[in-house]
Amino acid sequence: MEKLKIEHLDKSFDDQLVLDDLSLSVGDGEFVSILGPSGSGKSTLFHLIGGLYSPEKGSIKIDGENINGQRGYISYMPQAPSLLPWRTVEDNVLLGQELSGKKDREGARKMIARAGLDGYEKAYPHELSGGMKQRAAFIRALLSPQPIICLDEPFSALDEFTRLDMQKWLLSIWEENKKSIIFVTHNIEEALFLSDRLIVLSQRPASIKREFDVPFARPRDKNLVLSEEFLQCKKTIYEELVIHD
Repeated sequence: MEKLKIEHLDKSFDDQLVLDDLSLSVGDGEFVSILGPSGSGKSTLFHLIGGLYSPEKGSIKIDGENINGQRGYISYMPQAPSLLPWRTVEDNVLLGQELSGKKDREGARKMIARAGLDGYEKAYPHELSGGMKQRAAFIRALLSPQPIICLDEPFSALDEFTRLDMQKWLLSIWEENKKSIIFVTHNIEEALFLSDRLIVLSQRPASIKREFDVPFARPRDKNLVLSEEFLQCKKTIYEELVIHD
């Protein structure tokens, strides 16, 4: 069942076409990653889905309802955690619910504990490590009432070991809740490890070059990234991104 459907989307800035006849869909509970060259319009796509911009052409639908230019239909997690420094961890993760008028403080505390932040409910962002901040930001996105989460390279600033831990943690939490996720990344390995499906964008103006169904069963083991099948998939996607441009 399609949760998000984008059809024939065009978007320009200063007469420069950024997205060109772009169409894609995301199923209910599906994890989709978007890969593309720098400047290809991945963040612009998120801003369109989030209602910050309106397209010149095309439609964006959630559960069949056109949401062009309308805000409040997605929860969004940018590269930086963007936690409010004057709010505790607990109050930060409740922000999305608070804005919608429904706060579940007990549920938030359970998710904070599940995120490995037990005992940090009353801590402030400056007291947390980078990985802890990212966990809190993801819990905030997950607890928000919107059915779709857009993640914009949320692990790019983390070191390799913290990043791998965060990927495994993200999957463990997502597999329990199964909201639809759109994940932007430049990292092919990360996209393959996390996703059900990969969408490769062309250079600007961006259109869909190719889609890949990820063949690996869930739950995903960390040793998957060393398997021959995984490495072959990574090579195929790399060639699509780099050699065919």
